[in-house]
Amino acid sequence: MMQKLKRKLNGLRRSPRSVIAVLFAGLIVVGSGYTAVNASVSSERTVEYTKEDIEYGKKLFLSNCASCHGKNAEGTANGPSLIGVGAASVDFQVSTGRMPGAASGPQLQVKPVQFTEEEIHAMAAFVASLGAGPSVPDAAYLQANGDPTKGGELFRINCAMCHNAAGAGGALTEGKYAPSLDNSSPKIIYEAMVTGPQNMPVFNDANISPEEKNDIITYLVYLRESASVGGEELGGLGPVVEGLVSWFGLLGIIIAITIWLGAKSN
Repeated sequence: MMQKLKRKLNGLRRSPRSVIAVLFAGLIVVGSGYTAVNASVSSERTVEYTKEDIEYGKKLFLSNCASCHGKNAEGTANGPSLIGVGAASVDFQVSTGRMPGAASGPQLQVKPVQFTEEEIHAMAAFVASLGAGPSVPDAAYLQANGDPTKGGELFRINCAMCHNAAGAGGALTEGKYAPSLDNSSPKIIYEAMVTGPQNMPVFNDANISPEEKNDIITYLVYLRESASVGGEELGGLGPVVEGLVSWFGLLGIIIAITIWLGAKSN
């Protein structure tokens, strides 16, 4: 009896159907785990939008955005698809004036904001209704009440290579640049981390937790509000600027001494 059962099991293992069943089961397990992780990552910042918000946002979208992004936000040759980018991406791009874009170039420029907060909220609601994506962050993570020491360490590891250790910004390749963070609000900084605009990578909650993002915001706010212990910051751009200022300062002193000695000898 046991031998017959063993032969039957061996036959099932060799069957192509069993291979397909195992692969199918593996896909279900992996997909379920991915869905569960994403749900846990985004569940802390769920923003509710009303049907009226979505309808109003659609009207604004069709009037101001559809010419580039398509009537259903499916994207065109002039603009990418917005399905799945989330409300945070819309809020970041529109509330900084980067959108609507004025002209093509290496990257979108910050401009005066063209919409009210209510209109931006409505457009974010419409885009959010098209597919799951990063939502506008909860106010609890924007209070700058975290650990600035830990935030500074995280910033230097993940952000300083482009934005400078003091958040002063810096040049990239092909005319692109990492903007200064000196005037960026906590919400804009948070949304940039979760959406990865333009040249920036995405730091979702699996990479940097909401609490750690708050630590980074706390660090940047601390730099902004605290006086430099080393004197003048010179834009916070580092030793190159400091060396240049020192060089011209010393050169000026040498020229002044030379003129004074020449005048005295005469």
